[in-house]
Formats: sequence, C-alpha cells, structure tokens
Amino acid sequence: MKLPGPDHPISVEPAAETVTVTFNGKAIARSPNALKMQEAAYAPVYYIPLADVDRTALARTARRTYCPYKGDASYYTVTVGIESAENAVWAYEEPYDAVAAIAGHVAFYTDMMDSVTVG
Repeated sequence: MKLPGPDHPISVEPAAETVTVTFNGKAIARSPNALKMQEAAYAPVYYIPLADVDRTALARTARRTYCPYKGDASYYTVTVGIESAENAVWAYEEPYDAVAAIAGHVAFYTDMMDSVTVG
C-alpha cells in the first residue's frame, strides 16, 4: 500500500454539478452526489454512488486489478439493448483509507460510453 503525497497526490471532493453517463442512447447513471477524484497528473475521474446507477445495466465480471493507492478494483460490463461494453465500469468496494469516500461508488471508462457529462 502507498499513501498519496507530494509525488502522487490524490484528492476526492464532491463534483460541482450533476454527472450523467449515457450508453447506447440511454442515461444509465445520473447523480448530483458524484465525487471527483483527481489523481496525480491523470484526468479527473467521477465516481457515482451505486444508488444513482441503473444496476440492471451492470453485470459483474471476473476482472480484478490492484492499485497501490486505492486497493482492489472489481469490474462490470454495461449492457443496454444489444450493445455491451465489457469491463467498462469499476469499483473499489473496500478502498484504502486515503480514498475511503469512493466506497459504494462506481466509475466509468469515458471512452467506452456514449458520454460522461458534468453539468
């Protein structure tokens, strides 16, 4: 486990506006309670509470990854109609203390969705 610091900063804060995720023409997530994570020099990632996600569009997969700053991630495939995006969603179900706020939230690969909009 690594701790965020000056060489690898991580911040988690409430998103300033509503975040909406669309896949195959359908809004599968919309939340005024999303969190914005800024990690080092990476693009911001929006974590959406599971309560604000259409869980019928998600199916857990066997994929697992590890981040030394956040912990173990699990993945989901998104399906709307006949279109699917495999392993397009991830969650840290038991994140490390430094990013504990993202527990109960999921994030979407923006390049696999129709759109991820803030506003």
